[in-house]
Amino acid sequence: MRVDVLTIFPSIFDSPLRESLLGKAIDAGTLDVRVHDVRDHTTDRHRQVDDESYGGGPGMVMKPEPIFRAFESLGDGPKRLLVMSPAGRRLDQELVRELSKEPWLVLIAGRYEGIDERVVEGLGAEEVSIGDYVLSGGELPVLVVLEAVTRLVPGVIGREESHERDSFGADGLLDHPHYTRPAEFRGMRVPDVLLSGDHAAVERWRREAAVEKTRRNRPDLLER
Repeated sequence: MRVDVLTIFPSIFDSPLRESLLGKAIDAGTLDVRVHDVRDHTTDRHRQVDDESYGGGPGMVMKPEPIFRAFESLGDGPKRLLVMSPAGRRLDQELVRELSKEPWLVLIAGRYEGIDERVVEGLGAEEVSIGDYVLSGGELPVLVVLEAVTRLVPGVIGREESHERDSFGADGLLDHPHYTRPAEFRGMRVPDVLLSGDHAAVERWRREAAVEKTRRNRPDLLER
């Protein structure tokens, strides 16, 4: 999978793209991430990427011209373009699974009050939100999308079944509770069934515990 990131703060991505699963996937050649500075596609000596909003109001808006040029510089080929925006479709596991099957993604990290709407209209971009809150920019949402999508790309995770058991899997439930050694810690014991060696009983417990955790933390998922 190839992913191109358009941003005005490319250095934000330096460390995250070297670490953990993202770093390993890039080193292995499974994931090809290219970060582009939108300022490189400006034409004025100040490298201006923003301007005042038509109609007035506080804050600045990212200009369309450098974003169009940055996108068009990527070359030909079918790309799926996403703009990180709190006004977009909320990211969920269904969308993550969908994106993980794309061969080429382009992710735009906005700043200021947002991006000129003509970027969405003219480039056929999709607006995606990671939650109902506002951040200072789209760089962290881009990393969230990258992290979530990369986990589902074949070959990135050693044991494919590990993400099948994740929260929001095929059954739509949250993941069951997990425990490790020691069996007792500060008076809190691991459930006896997990120490029993009875695999069928363990699976039943995990299913029931997943339902209970979903009922407690996200009852809306059960309603679906």
